[in-house]
Amino acid sequence: MPAEWEEHERCWMAWPSRAGLWSSFTDTCRNYADVALAIAAFEPVTMLVSPGLVQSARDYLGADIDIFETPIDDSWTRDSGPCFVSDGKGGLAGVDFRFNAWGGKYDPYDQDALMARRILEWVDVTRIASPLVAEGGGLCVDGEGTLLTTETCFLNVNRNPGWSREEIAEELQRVLGVRKVIWLPGDPEDEETDGHVDGITTFAEPGVALTAWSDDPADPRRPIFESNRLALESQTDSAGRSFTLATLPEAREAEARGERFCRSYVNFYFANGAIIAPAYGIDRDAEVRERLQSLFPDREIIMLRIDYIAEGGGGIHCITQQQPRGTSL
Repeated sequence: MPAEWEEHERCWMAWPSRAGLWSSFTDTCRNYADVALAIAAFEPVTMLVSPGLVQSARDYLGADIDIFETPIDDSWTRDSGPCFVSDGKGGLAGVDFRFNAWGGKYDPYDQDALMARRILEWVDVTRIASPLVAEGGGLCVDGEGTLLTTETCFLNVNRNPGWSREEIAEELQRVLGVRKVIWLPGDPEDEETDGHVDGITTFAEPGVALTAWSDDPADPRRPIFESNRLALESQTDSAGRSFTLATLPEAREAEARGERFCRSYVNFYFANGAIIAPAYGIDRDAEVRERLQSLFPDREIIMLRIDYIAEGGGGIHCITQQQPRGTSL
């Protein structure tokens, strides 16, 4: 599985469909459109749109976003879309994990369970089926054989009852081509995704992990950040390197829109030549922009308000899925 910073063919997104999830469906659609249009300045974007919503989506998106009309239940392509893998020679395939709506939290989800297959058929890319219940937001790779995931997610009985840690790691290695799986403790307070790693930690480059942190000893979230940081510090990657750690804060000061509100700045998208990152309209946004620019000096940093996306429990990374350059194996 290539790292997210490698060159993309396109970005996949899915238009909001589960209207009852959002306090303002109109504002949510506007947030999704803002993300799609920002990414489209750097790489093509294809939006999955439910039948009946195509004209409405087109009104928000304009003519520059491709639309794939297909039944969908929800709008988190990171989790229900395919995880693309490469043979390193330009050949591309897509891994289709089983999807059960984050442990059966939403119903129906049968159309999203077919999303990965439909995308792969649409682009005529070889499908690799996996019996593992997994979501793309629950894993992160460095493109050199190392994968990060969390104990609170894939080991959860609502995902893979009867699977051991070793069996899950072996399946991730089999279908994603990684050599080492590193288990972080995760986030026991996250009742939406059960602690997806993409809200906690990502790779900035091989050997460099960017992780959520708080400098405030009184921050009630600090013990969670500390446990994940300690786990990273005690590990080496598949090449035997100890990790260099960089940190980003959480958006503690942001006004929460509901109990699911996502405060993660780590939850950003690598576009070709850019970072598309969340903003919350708070002073900390400027600090995060500065840190991201120092980490990625060759990329343009685009920060977008995601208030209405965040109330659904995710961020920009959660609503996007990159397709690397390549043709079907």
